[in-house]
Amino acid sequence: MIIHIATDHAGLELKEKVKSYLSKLDYEVIDHGAYEYDALDDYPDFIFPCAEAVSNDPNSKGIILGGSGQGEAMAANRVKGVRAAVFYNGPDEIIKLSRQHNDANILSLGARFMSDQEMYKIIELWLSTDFESGRHKRRIEKLDEN
Repeated sequence: MIIHIATDHAGLELKEKVKSYLSKLDYEVIDHGAYEYDALDDYPDFIFPCAEAVSNDPNSKGIILGGSGQGEAMAANRVKGVRAAVFYNGPDEIIKLSRQHNDANILSLGARFMSDQEMYKIIELWLSTDFESGRHKRRIEKLDEN
């Protein structure tokens, strides 16, 4: 599976660790930036290309990082076909439900609120949880009608 990844300056260091981690799990990782630290960069410049890539390839997934992950998810969710879920710690059930009920195809993580190990655990849980389809499929389809 291809995993598209992107961040702004706030998640740059962690993005590099996540890339390495995913590669060790035999995922193909495509990096959409940021590639160097710039405190004045703007997350939409990196998140939009990542979200568009996920939207264009339904077999891929995306992981985006930011300080809180909120703005990044807002940007990603403007791309038709993207369902970005935000996680910056909390019950693991949130991650399961984002996949089971919402078929989230992008995971937006708050780099300032999670340790590396917490993030790896959540990423593995998210990637290993399947969409339940059924009654949820109809709801997901309605998201792309507008």
